[in-house]
Amino acid sequence: MDDFLKENYSLITSFVELFAAIVGVITYKSYKFTPVKYIIYFLVYAFFVDLIGGYPSYLKDIGYFHLIEGTLIESNYWWYTLFWWIGLSSFMFSVNYKIVKTVRLKQILKYGYYIYLLQVVLYITFKFENLFISNEFISISSLWIVILSIIIYFFETLASEKIVLFYKSMYFYFNATFFIWILIIIPLEFFELYYIEDDWDFVLLKWKIFLSLNIFLYITLSAALLFCKPKAQ
Repeated sequence: MDDFLKENYSLITSFVELFAAIVGVITYKSYKFTPVKYIIYFLVYAFFVDLIGGYPSYLKDIGYFHLIEGTLIESNYWWYTLFWWIGLSSFMFSVNYKIVKTVRLKQILKYGYYIYLLQVVLYITFKFENLFISNEFISISSLWIVILSIIIYFFETLASEKIVLFYKSMYFYFNATFFIWILIIIPLEFFELYYIEDDWDFVLLKWKIFLSLNIFLYITLSAALLFCKPKAQ
């Protein structure tokens, strides 16, 4: 099982992401006049981010890794920091900012996102070299703005009549699924600070958890796109 995971982890992840992106494209017509379309954009975006982010492995497979070996982009930390973590935070903020109606909650979310962007800019400016060797700071910073976005959505939903039909809303599944995803990711992100890269037991455990989470995330969002009603959004 472990050998199978080593050889096929990226392939399985890409397949699940591609499936969700295809479902999003197929259902786009039903949601194009609602903010759900930004969730569909995210699914397509996530697929291409992971696809391109595997460039070190692709170059090793075709014998051209020497082109980037010893350079700043030898590792793909920078790619996932900029395009996955910052991208996820921005999509989560954008979707919930559009659907939340309470002015005060929108302001909290907006200024929280501005603070997050300031953190990111300052970190990249003063710790630029860390961008290419680690992504812990930005990933953890991104998680708090994602959590803030989710909490604000749930707070407004619980305080409004929308709670009656919450199970029909794509926004509920989007936020609830990511909330579960994040609750499991946070301990991994903190613990990863202390693991050794040669510790394959931890690496394989992390891969199993990430793979299970990604399958759960993308399959749930795909099912929600197929079965939720646009008018209930």
